Amino acid sequence: MKLVAGLGNPESRYTGTRHNIGFEAVEKIADFFQEGFSAGKGKYLAAKIRHEKEQVILIKPMTYMNLSGHAVVAAMNFYKIAASDILVICDDLNLPAGSIRLRSKGSAGGQNGLKHIIESLGSDEFARLRIGIKPQDQPLGSFSSFVLGKFSEEERSVMAGVLPVCRDAALDFAVNGINHAMNHFNKPAL
Repeated sequence: MKLVAGLGNPESRYTGTRHNIGFEAVEKIADFFQEGFSAGKGKYLAAKIRHEKEQVILIKPMTYMNLSGHAVVAAMNFYKIAASDILVICDDLNLPAGSIRLRSKGSAGGQNGLKHIIESLGSDEFARLRIGIKPQDQPLGSFSSFVLGKFSEEERSVMAGVLPVCRDAALDFAVNGINHAMNHFNKPAL
């Protein structure tokens, strides 16, 4: 059994923001399997899918981004899932928009959701899929207002192209593991 956690903020005012692209990624997976999300045994929404005989639990933490670890640990404990069977999907301000980066472990890289998950687990030994949101040739004023801002039409078009790739990468992780997924999906921006 695998756990795929898409990070974001729970209130409707955050729908469509750059920081919520992790939510959109797991929603894309659930939609592909025609599954919906329902309340989990903790502060998260969960959807269960089966892909190539592998059961996958998709979650959207209903904590704020900087408390994502509470939801991820609650889901891990409830479903008895090891850290090595977790993939966290989140935005990354350091990657160009339209690019994705899979890693088997590592630092939070300034992403507060990843930081809290690392703190809550006491380890950085879990896979992550980062979705680039960095604008092309635009200096950023306030990082927080940028990540909490909505995508422009052009950015939305780029994300529409990258979300199916994220879905495929997450499903590849679920069946073949993080190394296989990294070898097949760590490519330049779309």
